[in-house]
Amino acid sequence: MKVRVAHTPDADDAFMFYAMIEGKIPVEFEVEHIIEDIETLNKAAFKHEIDVTALSLHAYAYLYKKYRILSAGASVGNGYGPIVVSNKNLDSLDGLRVAIPGKFTSANLYLKLAAENYTEVEMRFDRIIEAVKSGKVDAGLLIHEGQITYQKHNLVKVLDLWEWWHSETSLPMPLGVNVVSRALSESMQKRILNAIRRSIEYAIQNPDDAALYAMRYARGMDFETTKRFAEMYVNDYTLIMPESVIKSIETLFTMAEKKGLLEKPPIDILF
Repeated sequence: MKVRVAHTPDADDAFMFYAMIEGKIPVEFEVEHIIEDIETLNKAAFKHEIDVTALSLHAYAYLYKKYRILSAGASVGNGYGPIVVSNKNLDSLDGLRVAIPGKFTSANLYLKLAAENYTEVEMRFDRIIEAVKSGKVDAGLLIHEGQITYQKHNLVKVLDLWEWWHSETSLPMPLGVNVVSRALSESMQKRILNAIRRSIEYAIQNPDDAALYAMRYARGMDFETTKRFAEMYVNDYTLIMPESVIKSIETLFTMAEKKGLLEKPPIDILF
């Protein structure tokens, strides 16, 4: 059976899918490999075009009837996460134009919880730094490698969403998940989950090989930076989702519901 498997063109996703895509582990199904930015994948999931996909946790709130969360493959920050940057020091985002990497991204949901009274300017995540540098926007919400490379562009951090989240909850920061279509049989869903978990295990055990592969999607980062970024988000939380992350997901959706941003979905995780 052919399974459409999608992830983002980012070092951490490439790192975890390396063994599956490159034939380093046995896989019991044929893989159709799809790579798109996270907001494109979010929108494709709304159309139910993909069997297995990286998905913003924010988007899951609207897609739980179509997809289940897999207990392997989550991207969780612990000590780091999305940040807002500018080309000048800012005391607040009030009245400012802020670039966001997609309305269904988890970073955008965290920003909505942490700040108010700004104007969203939606654009691809990899165009945000230049938009901030050029003054097209006052500030930008950075995900992926921008979180650790922004200083090279002479930008300053004006809001650290990990610090905000941790001060509010003392919990890890769930951002992305892998999900599987409910249209697939239960047995196929479990075979997919097992393959993803084996792929992550292989990457953790062979980090240099996985990082070399991930450099194809590193947008100019050197090997050490690519490996560092990949290992930030491919960790023990990624291999099998612990109770602390499940609690974090529940907490995030509860806070968002209280603020009127969404209706809290049921949390259905395949183990």
